Formats: sequence, structure tokens, C-alpha cells
Amino acid sequence: MTKNIFVLGLDDFNLAEMRALPAAADYRFHSLFGHHEVKARPEFPVRRLYEESIERLEHFPGPIDAIVGYWDFPVSTLLPLLCRHFDLPTPSFEAVLKCEHKYWSRLVQQRVVADCIPPFCVVNPFSDRYRDQIDLDYPFWIKPVRAASSILGFMVRNDRELEGAIEAIRAKVFRFSRPFDYLLEFADLPPEIAAIDGAHCIAEGIISRGRQCTLEGYAYRGEVQVYGAVDSIREGQHRSCFSRYQYPSSIPARVQQRMCDVTGRFLREIGFDHGPFNIEFYWDRHQDRIQLLEINNRISKSHCPLFRHVDGLSHHQVMLDLGLGRHPDFPHRQGPWRLAAKFMWRRYGNARVTRVPDHAEWRRLQEHFPSAQLQLHVQEGMRLSELKDQDSYSYEIAVIFLGADSQKALLQKYARLLQLMPLEMVPLECSTTGPALA
Repeated sequence: MTKNIFVLGLDDFNLAEMRALPAAADYRFHSLFGHHEVKARPEFPVRRLYEESIERLEHFPGPIDAIVGYWDFPVSTLLPLLCRHFDLPTPSFEAVLKCEHKYWSRLVQQRVVADCIPPFCVVNPFSDRYRDQIDLDYPFWIKPVRAASSILGFMVRNDRELEGAIEAIRAKVFRFSRPFDYLLEFADLPPEIAAIDGAHCIAEGIISRGRQCTLEGYAYRGEVQVYGAVDSIREGQHRSCFSRYQYPSSIPARVQQRMCDVTGRFLREIGFDHGPFNIEFYWDRHQDRIQLLEINNRISKSHCPLFRHVDGLSHHQVMLDLGLGRHPDFPHRQGPWRLAAKFMWRRYGNARVTRVPDHAEWRRLQEHFPSAQLQLHVQEGMRLSELKDQDSYSYEIAVIFLGADSQKALLQKYARLLQLMPLEMVPLECSTTGPALA
């Protein structure tokens, strides 16, 4: 029978990826609010999304077989509540919060994998004495206990930078804190977490030394399975920003196994089951030490084409299998390429876009790079500062997915594509503190 699958935050790119799956003939995808309704907004209307989702689903004239999503907040936080309401397979809401609430997550990690995390503390950015709450030496990171995509995350090296970060967080944190506080009302919180609302921040010691790697996996009936490891590579002007994700990881297998062991200990501690996850680590080769950065209770949509290029299938299939209550059966190295990458084309200063490719130029690029997937985020005439949901240090103007049989060929293909891309920008004067402070 055809399965009715509801996707919270459905967009055209990921819908095309899912429709290309071999099993897609057995699925009927339904949009449970589109991407523009859940992500591309100045605020996240989580109460409306939750209540109207339930109303729409209750009036659907057929079986509801799965409710899924691949976006971070608020989609990842709403999904377990919706699945619970309709008695569908899902991790518990409390287990999800122990992944998503950065301070709560660190408290749990401190109990079970203490040797893999940095020093940390909670900070109220609205306190006049916020600096007294921080018992870390500079430099350190400060970020809200719940945000998304590195938004409002700052590395601070002195009092002046801390003051600037606090100013930016105070101005913009309510976009995340208010909807997160609403969702926290659905959970039975321990006292030490109930006192920490969504406007609080976490300060953490720097752990960005070494190589970063993300494990993609799932938990099903108590089994924790990792099916892929992706390198997160930072290059360019500001090394806090990703330049590309590359699959498969070149980190040694023995190190990846240690990461898997830490992952399993944490997920079993919080009771996470019947859901996908991705978890980010750093490996310091010189000290042979791994450190856990964060964990997300969803697949990474950024990695979907990479798995298709290398393994032969987008890992949307893992998300769909789990949503339907099935054990995922994911292929290994059955794709057309040995390596694949998602390149993030960034600019580190504000600019006005004066030219973008026309339809004929897009067609020629696709003919020259037939397996490439390109997503341009800018339009002619716009300022880069108009882009939504950027990190604190750069503007992402495009993403480009490519596959190749060697790293040299992969990088050469990317360089050639940029050389042929008819995109032009004129620099604008702007603050040197980055887009989040502009």
C-alpha cells in the first residue's frame, strides 16, 4: 500500500531527492507546512505550527503513516511532539531536548563522556553581571542554549568582543528563545534545567583544534548504528566557517570507532531511540584526543547528495524508514563516485550583487558539470547583508554539490566551476564584526 508521509518544512530540493529514491513509488509525500512557513521567517510561529499541524492531520481522510523532517529548530523540536500525538515511531521529547538544549546536553555528557567535552558554564546575557557568571579564560565560545546553524554563536577573545557578542545576543535571541520556551512547556524538566529559559547562553572552552568529523546514524530498538562519517573542512579567511563537507571521512577508522563508542554511550544514557541523528566531533591528531561538539536529532540534509554520490542512495531513506517504523537498510559504496562534497561559497564582507547567471548560462553550466547541483542564494541587486540566517562571520552566497574519484579532481572541478560562474559583486563598506552585528 502507498504510504502517506507528511514532511514538516517541505522544500523543492529535498522533495526531488526523496522522489528519486527507488522506493518512492510506494510513498505519497504531503507538505505539512512548506519551508518558507517554518524557516524563512523573521519569527518561528511554533504554537500555530503545532496546533494547525494537529488539526490538518486529524482532518486528513486517510492513514497517517509517518511525519518526518530534516531541518533543525523548530522542525526537529516539533517532530517528536507531533509523532507522539499520533502514536507514530519517534524518540521521546525529553531525549530530543537532551540533544537540542545545549546546556542540558552538556550536563548529561559530563556524567557519561566527561573526558570528551570542554569546560562550560551557563550565562544569563540579560544580567548586568554576566561576566561574573563565566568561569572560563579567554578565548571561548558563547551561544544561546537553543539556536540554529551557528546563528548568534561567537568566539570571544577579550572583554570587548564579549560585550559585542552579548549586545548582539540580547538584540536577537528572542527569535529563538520565545518559541523554544513554548516547546519546553511540553516537557517534565528537572529543576536545574527548568530555571534555564531559552534566552540563556552557554559558554564553552575552545575545542576547534584538529579535524572535524560528523557521524550520521540512527537508533532503532536499542541499537545505535553509524553508517557514514563526513569531514567538515574549514578554510579561508575565517576558520570558524565551513568551506565544505566531504564524504567519506579520511580520519582513521580506529578514531571513528572511538567516536562511535562515545555516541552510543551518550544516546543510551538519554534513552534516544527510533530516530536518526548526526553528531559532530573533533580529533586532535597530536594528542590523539576526540571531543564532542554537538549532536542533532535528525539527518543532515547537507549530506544527502553526498551519500547518493558515494553510496548510491540519499540518506533521506534512513529518515523515511525510521518514520515508518522500519529498520533502515542503507547501501555502502554503490554510487558513481569515490568522493563527494558540498562546497559552501562564502564571502567575508558585505557586497552588492551586480550580476547573476541567466537561464542560458545556467544551462551551459549544467551541461559542463552534468552531475553538479547548484543552489544560488543571491539575486541581482541585493546586498549580502539581506541574506537570512547567516553565521556571525560570513555570507553564504551559494552551495555546490560535486562528486569525483579523487580529492584533486574534486577540488579542480570546483575551482573550474567558480571560474565559469558568471556572478559579480561590488564590495560595500560594513562593520568588521560580521553580519550578525551589522
